[in-house]
Amino acid sequence: MKKEDNDYSVYLVTDRRNKTDEEFLNIIEEAIKGGTTIVQLREKTASTKEFYDLALRVKEITSKYGVPLLINDRIDIALAVDSEGVHIGQDDMPADIAREIIGDDKILGVSASTVEEAKKAEKDSADYIGSGAVFPTATKDDADSVSKDELKEIVDSIDIPVVAIGGITVENASTLKDSGIAGFSVVSAIMSAEDPKEASKKLKEIYFS
Repeated sequence: MKKEDNDYSVYLVTDRRNKTDEEFLNIIEEAIKGGTTIVQLREKTASTKEFYDLALRVKEITSKYGVPLLINDRIDIALAVDSEGVHIGQDDMPADIAREIIGDDKILGVSASTVEEAKKAEKDSADYIGSGAVFPTATKDDADSVSKDELKEIVDSIDIPVVAIGGITVENASTLKDSGIAGFSVVSAIMSAEDPKEASKKLKEIYFS
């Protein structure tokens, strides 16, 4: 699949807290079975070796189902496991430098909470924008908030896909449908769900309904 054809409709950002590795990997696989279209491996506390080993195991799963794997922040890990791309924030490596390192064939996602940040990311060769937090979220307490109107402004200001992130659940996802986004980026809605497969399925149904 060409990266331009990526489906961002159900975008899972991982959270391994309070889970064994086997539980964690099982959630990812069940989510993909339910319709998750892209996976971002996010590890803020793991050692480099631990992150690398985990990324290899996640890559086995995502490759099995043909789902792109993105690595949060760590370009070295992304290159080491040959993931499909990376996602970086405003405080990480500049997007244009990241693009130089990963090359043109890898996916580059950038977090942006303003029109200016989104436009700069697009200019710096980002393939998509992650924008939020659109709802209060417990998984990233330092996230900037983005209103629905601001989200629409960001979508309208650029020509690359925008994925909404932050506090999105099966219950509130439908309120974002008319904002022009390319998908829902979720953490707890899948990682903490009793049935990750069903949660993923419901989010996909909401997006495409």
